Amino acid sequence: MQAVLLIDFGSTYTKVTAVDLNSESILGTAKAFTTVTTDINEGLKNAVEVLHSQIGGTDYTAKFACSSAAGGLKMVAVGLVPDLTAEAAKRAALSAGARVMKVYSYELSTKEAEEIHKLKPDILLLTGGTDGGNKNVILHNAKMLSQIEGNFPVVVAGNKSVAEQVGDLLKQSDKEVRICENVMPEFNVLNIEPARAAIREIFLRRIIQAKGLTKVQSLIDGILMPTPSAVLNAAHRLAAGCGNEKGIGELMVIDVGGATTDVHSIAGGEPARAGVIVKGLPEPFAKRTVEGDLGVRYSASALIEAAGIELVGKRSGLPAEEIMRYVNKISEQPEILPEQDEKLSLVDYGLTSVAVKFAVERHAGKIETSYTPFGVTYLQTGKDLTGIKKIIGTGGPVINSKNPTGILKEAMFESTHPSILKPQSAEFLIDKRYILAAMGLLSENYPEVAIRIMKKELQVL
Repeated sequence: MQAVLLIDFGSTYTKVTAVDLNSESILGTAKAFTTVTTDINEGLKNAVEVLHSQIGGTDYTAKFACSSAAGGLKMVAVGLVPDLTAEAAKRAALSAGARVMKVYSYELSTKEAEEIHKLKPDILLLTGGTDGGNKNVILHNAKMLSQIEGNFPVVVAGNKSVAEQVGDLLKQSDKEVRICENVMPEFNVLNIEPARAAIREIFLRRIIQAKGLTKVQSLIDGILMPTPSAVLNAAHRLAAGCGNEKGIGELMVIDVGGATTDVHSIAGGEPARAGVIVKGLPEPFAKRTVEGDLGVRYSASALIEAAGIELVGKRSGLPAEEIMRYVNKISEQPEILPEQDEKLSLVDYGLTSVAVKFAVERHAGKIETSYTPFGVTYLQTGKDLTGIKKIIGTGGPVINSKNPTGILKEAMFESTHPSILKPQSAEFLIDKRYILAAMGLLSENYPEVAIRIMKKELQVL
């Protein structure tokens, strides 16, 4: 046996997965409460003890970890135009596994600078201007950021003509600065990989230390990435394959949590029919979106506000008063689980169903009809996901539900909203043992093994 231990330091639970590389199988999984506020080793030790009570003591060849503990990686993005460099900055941050707290455009005002100070980002991504384009806005914003107290690192990925000047302005306030290639060197051309790599390097080196995770550094071979990045990594490998191991094709992963709902699509997203014109920025093949108002515990009240209590009532079958009573209870005790409470189970089903519906609607592309002097034209913004054939559900509210199929059906195309390009005919799979983040970690060193394990472990509904 050649065992590897994969660890996910989550905000609530530390989850461990033991894998045998020789048999290409999962030996066991376990979890325990994360103890980042005291000694994070305690939570890890407790989870490993539970694991070893199932599979026996094991010597591990390697131990790898990802983390979203202590709020994960919190970022603010600043760009020039909302639909261009600011959007490019947001996509770079999301692809790095960050939680984007806010995106700012044009020249930062004093009020916005104060807001950034209060947000206390772990990293700020500063963009603006194509190469050789507008210089004034990014220089203005660098001056404003240099006046903000706080030692957050700044990744500069804007107009290369003034990148060094921007860096010098920021360094005057003793901020750590990383200059990398422009996220949008030319109009409508995305180049987010250098910024993503810089964010990840800072996360590994500095953020882990700031969040008290250095205590586990001596026990493991490395914290490789933020947890959302690990899930995206797993989804990408599973879809595209690696080496001699073929992927299963274009897919979508929906991860519902207590605070957010993440949607990952691994697909080209080109128009499915002829005569459609694509507008806006080009879409990345591996795309992640995060909906901070669509979680089913910490964000339950925001979810009700966004979706409307009538829809949650329709899905759960409960009256509005009953739903609100439980939402208030959830807000006070986000750790509570349905267990023997059937009504809470129904409320969870209603909230999770609506979270999936809205998160996928926001993630999927849209098509609109435009009437021109030459006739009707169809314009597509975002990805056309109508051809996706696999939808994978993960996250506690989905995998512990009595009706995960009903929840995942909310991701499907609706004839009443034909302009939203959601999947039209897809097979549902479930990550019952919650292994996607672990497989994202494993695939860093053993990609073909990770793909084969996912093919075996993900259950068809």
